[in-house]
Amino acid sequence: MVNIENLLEIMARLRDRRTGCPWDVEQDFASIAPYTIEEAYEVADAIHRGDMAGLRDELGDLLFQVVFHAQMAAEAGHFDFNDVAGAISEKMLRRHPHVFGDDDQIAAGKQDGSWERIKARERADGEDKSALAGIAASLPALMRARKLGKRAGNVGFDWADRGGVRDKIHEELDELDDAVGTRDKAHIEEEFGDLLFAIVNLARHLDVDPEAALRGANRKFEARFRDMERAIADTGRAARDLSMADLEHEWRQAKRRLDENR
Repeated sequence: MVNIENLLEIMARLRDRRTGCPWDVEQDFASIAPYTIEEAYEVADAIHRGDMAGLRDELGDLLFQVVFHAQMAAEAGHFDFNDVAGAISEKMLRRHPHVFGDDDQIAAGKQDGSWERIKARERADGEDKSALAGIAASLPALMRARKLGKRAGNVGFDWADRGGVRDKIHEELDELDDAVGTRDKAHIEEEFGDLLFAIVNLARHLDVDPEAALRGANRKFEARFRDMERAIADTGRAARDLSMADLEHEWRQAKRRLDENR
């Protein structure tokens, strides 16, 4: 707790309008929000790399973002860091009756879906009664699409199986082809979005996280492309000087090398 108290004091000092840091003083919620998102992704990256020292540092950076927002809220009279910690503590107690509840709830053992039922009741108590309430518009698009599909599925608005989603993907692909024929950029973008949304729902039916899957595909593509570049450079050439046929050959060789080294 001493370290937390020190961190809160550091943040308050940084935000002091007389003796603090000018940059920190001039920030607001909107200007800090992008840094908060960035730090969350850097936490995820450290986890992927298995870098525990890096994870410690990145979690600290993310915690600092929480403290920053809480300090600004306290200055405006909304809430402070203690309120944030109290709210999440109360929420965790409420959403884990099988751990913190009465004897009957604890005896029931595992959650058995109670988490989602409790969250649904909480949403029902709010002003927005929609099954889609509370899904932040600022989430990464793939993540938000997955959450929207899941919430809709929770009330029965879903395909019976992944075969139905596959049919929808083919339907959306045909509609995209039709849109391309019109050369209407807005229509093409709309249909491409519908196709992506259908693909995300296939991921949900396959119990695959589309964000994680795409990050993995990005890493794989980058590793293969960099390996291909190195191999080409070793011959004294540059990738831009090769024909597409030659690049495809080098790509296959890079794929083979990396697959062998797994």
